[in-house]
Amino acid sequence: MKTHAIRLLPLSFAVMCVNATAAVTLYEDDTHSVSTDLLVNVFYTNSSIDRLSDFDDANSDRVSRDQSRVRVGLLPNYIGFNYNTETDDGLKIGARSSFWVTLNDTDINRGAEGLGTRSGIDARQFYATVDANWGQVLLGKDFGLFSRSNILTDELLLGHGQTSDFYGLIDGGNVSFGNIGSGYTYPFPKAQITYRSPDLSGVQIAVGVMDPNKKSATSSEDNPRFESEITYNNTFDEVDFKAYINGVTQSSKDSTGKTDSNGLGGGIRLGFAGAAFNASGFSTEGLGDVAGLDTIISNEQTESKGYLLQGSYSFDSERIVLSYGRTDVETRGTTSLEYDNYAVAWFHTVNMNLNLVGEYNRTEVNEGRTEENNTFAIGAVVTF
Repeated sequence: MKTHAIRLLPLSFAVMCVNATAAVTLYEDDTHSVSTDLLVNVFYTNSSIDRLSDFDDANSDRVSRDQSRVRVGLLPNYIGFNYNTETDDGLKIGARSSFWVTLNDTDINRGAEGLGTRSGIDARQFYATVDANWGQVLLGKDFGLFSRSNILTDELLLGHGQTSDFYGLIDGGNVSFGNIGSGYTYPFPKAQITYRSPDLSGVQIAVGVMDPNKKSATSSEDNPRFESEITYNNTFDEVDFKAYINGVTQSSKDSTGKTDSNGLGGGIRLGFAGAAFNASGFSTEGLGDVAGLDTIISNEQTESKGYLLQGSYSFDSERIVLSYGRTDVETRGTTSLEYDNYAVAWFHTVNMNLNLVGEYNRTEVNEGRTEENNTFAIGAVVTF
């Protein structure tokens, strides 16, 4: 198997949830408001990689190299705009647009395509919402529901994460991957119509009709893609508790046959007196077998499963995180990929707009041959 060079910007909408108070109001009156939010993060990283020089050559020698970078972490940089108004009939109308860029794009693919800077603007979110006492309807482009809470609850969301050479992430011109592919899949932004129920004593249900993904350029999709999620949030005797379950199903048919793609995910998070424990997992068939991307349609005989275990402790302005994530891929009952990521991270809050981060990740990949990757990262995250 060849090294997979992945060129996408992973999720960062969750920053709004992490530091929602950072939004800046641009305009506000009795019925209208417009606000903006922004994130900039940058890391200095040093990676030591040990792997075969060519995954296609069984006789290749193992090679080792070190690579220093100045780059973004799991989150790309973004600027977002939020619009809200309340109409005379009691409806609340909202909208969000957000635009994402990276920093480390001066030498695209580190020389493979020559020098230059691209910083393409990636519109991850462009949607409207209608809220009433019966719930909310979202219309437009937003992140999917399957694996949504898995990544939202990741304790390393504002950190760096894994950068395996197997996925071309060491030299890539975009982001690192966090725990994508080593613990959960990525809820890709999709065109959708999604309904969310009101908060029912801590329970909220979301059901979405999504633009389907294609098995091939000429494939047919008779039905849309369906995704859903149920979340439960509550506090018991000062213990914060969150639990969730999410799923996806769709079919795609071409001349080679029909592929039914299905996935199920879930997890829990407990927090008490500064300590937190986070556990999540997923299982899929027919999708997500490369880089943990939930939009890739593969053979039904390809099954992926994984889990993420994390513990953290916060005191004063500090937060310490221990993390382990694993993903296994089986094709026709035979393990074709094993992917592990071990991490420890330190977060220091300087103020509500500035966080400092130090992190170490050890990534191990086995797909018949092995890769070992040790990456140290130190950086800063600025939010408004």
